[in-house]
Amino acid sequence: MSRIQTVFKTLRAQGRKALIPFVTAGDPSPDHVVELLCAIADSGADVIELGVPFSDPMADGPVIQRSSERALAHGVSTLKILEYVAQFRTRNQHTPHCADGLCQPD
Repeated sequence: MSRIQTVFKTLRAQGRKALIPFVTAGDPSPDHVVELLCAIADSGADVIELGVPFSDPMADGPVIQRSSERALAHGVSTLKILEYVAQFRTRNQHTPHCADGLCQPD
């Protein structure tokens, strides 16, 4: 069972809803992504949705559009995001993360 499935199963058994904050990788600064992920997890997030910035986020609202623009301006790439996740995993092995739109219960 995946980390995400485990979280949703546990929450369902407890009659609770999930707290799934969203953050665009690389915004406000690539230097703070891992620290931000750790702070979010330490603050009680059940799952973290890590947004992958892209150049034409028209389906997103203006706040997420601007965050993608800032992250891209900082040179954030998919490879760099995978490195952030690997660094986060060395410090937190239990809080699931997911790519945009892929946080789905079973």
